Parts: sequence; structure tokens; C-alpha cells
Amino acid sequence: EVQLVESGGGLVQPGGSLRLSCVASGFTFGSADMAWLRQAPGKERERVAAIGDGDSTLYADSVKGRFTISRDNAGNTLYLQMNSLKPEDSAVYYCNAYIRGVGKGHYWGQGTQVTVSP
Repeated sequence: EVQLVESGGGLVQPGGSLRLSCVASGFTFGSADMAWLRQAPGKERERVAAIGDGDSTLYADSVKGRFTISRDNAGNTLYLQMNSLKPEDSAVYYCNAYIRGVGKGHYWGQGTQVTVSP
């Protein structure tokens, strides 16, 4: 069974930092494309950052230079380092895995809340 468990969210002041983690199990983590997406109230879910199995990365324009996505294949963990946080970064952040081969498809974690407020 594929499982993605996020952690690291919380309340932070503008300009602060948080690091999100996503521990994966039930599939070959190193072969999957991984991503972080977020959804704020009343808004559509948007992709924040993605990392391929070859460690290539993509970022939304709104987070470039502030967020860094990385992966630890040995530990089956995906990270999102978020610096210089802004109130508009407040959202539920979701870990996403795209798995090829057996069980092909997209899988989601339960999400972790990030709130940026004075």
C-alpha cells in the first residue's frame, strides 16, 4: 500500500522558515516523480515544486528563490525547505508521488497546514 505522510507544517511569522517532510512507503521511492502542491481556501490546488527521479527540479514562479525541493532516496523522504515565507504562502501543502509501472498513477498524502501570519 502506497503511503505518503507529511509533517513540518505550522504557524510562522512572515519572513520565517519551515521545512516540510514527506515519508513515503509502499513503492520504489527513488523511481518516482515527486512534488509538493498546495491549496488555499477558495483556490485551486497548485503545484509548488517538483523533482524527478534524476533530481531535476521545477518551481512555481511564486516560490522561485525561496523554496527548495529535495529528496533522500535512501530514507524514502521528500523535503520542501521554505524560506522568506509570505502570508500568501498559507495553505495546506500536499505531497504527491507519480509512480510508474505496477500501481501506476498519482498518490497523495493527507496534507499539512502552513499558516504565515504576524
